[in-house]
Amino acid sequence: MRIAIISDIHGNLEALKTCLADIQKRKIDKIFCLGDTVEKGYHSEECVKLVRENCEVVVQGNCDVDLDLSRHQVCKHNISVELMHARVNWLNSLLSEESKQYLLSLPFSYEFYMSGSLIRLFHAHPEKKTGVIINEDSYESKYRMFEPSENTVSQKVADIVIYGHLHAPFMNKFYNKTLINVGSVGNSFNVIRDEQKDSHVLETTAIHYLILEGEYGAQEYGANFSFEFVRVPYDIDKELEDLDKNLEPEAYLAELKEGRYRNMSKILEKQEELKK
Repeated sequence: MRIAIISDIHGNLEALKTCLADIQKRKIDKIFCLGDTVEKGYHSEECVKLVRENCEVVVQGNCDVDLDLSRHQVCKHNISVELMHARVNWLNSLLSEESKQYLLSLPFSYEFYMSGSLIRLFHAHPEKKTGVIINEDSYESKYRMFEPSENTVSQKVADIVIYGHLHAPFMNKFYNKTLINVGSVGNSFNVIRDEQKDSHVLETTAIHYLILEGEYGAQEYGANFSFEFVRVPYDIDKELEDLDKNLEPEAYLAELKEGRYRNMSKILEKQEELKK
């Protein structure tokens, strides 16, 4: 069986439609989504509908609950209260009541066996939707990603963890375990940049997702198992045709066209923590 795992669509309808077309062309059996279907892009409602129609499994991302002000934390975004309220109100204006209830009812995590490996999916971290674990973190910090919490389906230690939230794909192998970030469908960026060293920006700003291939549901080792990272170009300019309808048009433009994160202060804080 082949399973496509997508994440972080962020209201980018053109990217999502292109991604789903690519998945269909590859004859994928199932699609799982790791959350953050909405926010940033103007087409959040349309993206929710497509995800509901095409994805067998969907877990909840941090932005999927931002429409509920009581669950929104100012500190997690390092933004002003005014901007926080503006984002919540704007997102609420884009979504139908049915879509809001759907997003708020999504599960925190999902897990399954494939070719002998216990695979756990969540948006960012086993304990919370906004945890940030990057490739440069210590192995002990990364190991925590495999441990269960009160939010996980089971209390077993996972063999493979697949998550989103970071918007940039990577894979790390340690302790006979595999940690994978799938990247982003609709909001790909790279926070490690240098004008003199950067490759072409389309290396980053394209759609990114993951394909798993193995024996679905098998708890015994023996069957083949593979990971495939996929990069798909899409028509960014078409997605930006209604840029003026976005709440933060300049930030959205920079992320889609230049692959630059709108809130680098959050990343710089993380980098300072790693230096200590």
